[in-house]
Amino acid sequence: MTISVLLVDDHELIRQGLRRAFERDGDFTVAGEAGSLADARRLIALMHPDVVILDVRLPDGNGIEACRTLRNDDPELGIVILTMYAGDDTLFDALEAGASAFVPKNAPSEDVVAAARHASSAPRSFTSADLNEAMRRKMSPTGPQLSPREKEVLGLLADGLGVAQISRQLFISESTTKTHISKLYDKLGAGNRAQALMTALRLGLLKRDEPGL
Repeated sequence: MTISVLLVDDHELIRQGLRRAFERDGDFTVAGEAGSLADARRLIALMHPDVVILDVRLPDGNGIEACRTLRNDDPELGIVILTMYAGDDTLFDALEAGASAFVPKNAPSEDVVAAARHASSAPRSFTSADLNEAMRRKMSPTGPQLSPREKEVLGLLADGLGVAQISRQLFISESTTKTHISKLYDKLGAGNRAQALMTALRLGLLKRDEPGL
């Protein structure tokens, strides 16, 4: 018996890449594809897949809210949340909504396949490669510890500066700037600039009256 998977993402290229990854694995068959929540609901009712790979941002709604509804409707459905907005808040939202797994879109396709395999065998048990670190950040009473340089970079990001501008301002190379930004995102559990700044605001690392906020 193979595991049937429904791919729900509004980007055709992402669906094609995922289809190829699942078709390379003999344990899976791709039952169908959907580019919207409306199409996903129709195909789920028609095909009864074992696992749904669900994007968070879709043209007609939010994948997290759809996950909550799907879980209420079918406790045994495997649900993998796939998103480019992979900050801690989104991860915990997916957990609370009843997702089986959470995978950022920048992860290798093999990670999505592994998450789907977990979701098919333990649909009500949540897994994510970032869960332990996210829990550590959530439980830390002092919040992430930023180096003086990372604090400088955070302030310049809040001012709206890009990589090249930050590099010139701090007299460092662009590759070094990118490294600082990557470490900042990791420490803040953020997947992009907006999430990093919102998390920094919430933790008191930035003030709302600073330029750009």
